[in-house]
Amino acid sequence: MADTPEAIYVGSETGVPDNKLYFELKWGNRHGLIAGATGTGKTVTLQDLAEGFSNAGVPVFMADVKGDLSGLCEPSAMEDFLVKRADIIGLEDYKPQAFPVTFWDMYGKQGHPVRTTISEIGPILLARMLELNDTQEGILNIAFRLADEEGMLLLDLKDLRALLISMYERTSELSGIYGNVSKASVGAIQRSLLRLEDQGGDKFFGEPALDLMDLMRTDIDGKGYVNILAADELMNSPRLYATFLLWLLAELFEELPEAGDSSKPKMVFFFDEAHLLFDDAPKALMEKVEQVVRLIRSKGIGIFFVTQNPADVPDTVLGQLGNRVQHALRAFTPKQQKAIKQAAETYRANPKFDVAEVITELGVGEALVSTLESKGTPSVVERALIRPPTSKLGVASASSKRMAMQADGVGEKYDKTVDRESAYEILQKRAEKAATRAEVAAEAEAKAKPKKRKSNRQGVGEAAIKSVVRAVSSSVGRSLAKEIMRGILGGLKR
Repeated sequence: MADTPEAIYVGSETGVPDNKLYFELKWGNRHGLIAGATGTGKTVTLQDLAEGFSNAGVPVFMADVKGDLSGLCEPSAMEDFLVKRADIIGLEDYKPQAFPVTFWDMYGKQGHPVRTTISEIGPILLARMLELNDTQEGILNIAFRLADEEGMLLLDLKDLRALLISMYERTSELSGIYGNVSKASVGAIQRSLLRLEDQGGDKFFGEPALDLMDLMRTDIDGKGYVNILAADELMNSPRLYATFLLWLLAELFEELPEAGDSSKPKMVFFFDEAHLLFDDAPKALMEKVEQVVRLIRSKGIGIFFVTQNPADVPDTVLGQLGNRVQHALRAFTPKQQKAIKQAAETYRANPKFDVAEVITELGVGEALVSTLESKGTPSVVERALIRPPTSKLGVASASSKRMAMQADGVGEKYDKTVDRESAYEILQKRAEKAATRAEVAAEAEAKAKPKKRKSNRQGVGEAAIKSVVRAVSSSVGRSLAKEIMRGILGGLKR
């Protein structure tokens, strides 16, 4: 028996194929955990659940860290070992099936570009991404406040960089209004922006920004779209990866209305390499993560954390994960043995076996399964053989991915970058006007004074021009400087 309209078929009790285990869709917004050592079957479990949610009309978002989830857009090749497992667990109607997939890629190489604006991500998450200290984060907050008060949009990195250049030249003025704005702190943020740009972070900021509703779609057959974010390259920038996922959740929490109790969730997220969301996170950010995880279920959103060890997830978050699939863990050190014991204690005991002992004995494709039931209480943990996926296990062919991207209906909206007027252009115009005024003043001064022998002293106009040029000729403001110099030199040649 496969999935039902009310539940996802997870697998069958090991050695007892008639005892089939299901995950009830109505508890899909109560979050979950998929854990286990490398090579124990976490990816198959993730793929099974994604298929089940999609069949139920629930959109899914997942990060493809290893590049092996794209096969969801193709039907299963029905390899012998998959067919054999289907027979072992009594899955009589095992048939290949493809699913509607939208491929996304922050770098625009393996999917449609994913973008947001500097303003939308906000100073707190951006400070996390830039690895700023408290003082530098305070300066970044002032930058956002200044942009709001002066009517400047912060859309991409060049907008923020131009604003920081302006702040660098106005530190005395801004310090009197907002408190100490030091040139050293502004410079440190500028250097962090350069590092982020070197990691490809500049491709994440811009327009058109991602419309969250484009993640929450179903196809003409009522299946939920599976949104796959290519994360194999993104994983080289773990802060960027973790901050993006947190931003996505925070935006959904802000935009979606309260959902109340429902027969199924509105959307489900799978966060692979979940520990990256919590590693070295400052207290303020941890509180934000805990708040979002705790409250977003009221918006009908479910989150599954996928990681090697449950200990990777803080206790305050782990306590909210009611649905759990635990694959094998290894105990080679005292620390690992302790982690296994702690993991075992979180399950509702089964008199048939010792949970801590079984965790180390599980074979590939086996797992301990405990899901919510009846009034939301955890079920007794069962040792189960996980069902085989109906979509292709592994990487999809290039032609299948290309066809999926052509058919998903969002390429025309996101594949071309838009660059409208924002802080960069506004500040550029201001600098040009300042240079023009300085030029006019210099010419007026030259006409007003009688000619006399050449002096080494600078006139007011000349000094103003040189001051403007110095202000915009820093390494991060060269693009502004070029425009201003062309304007000044063009005027002097007239």
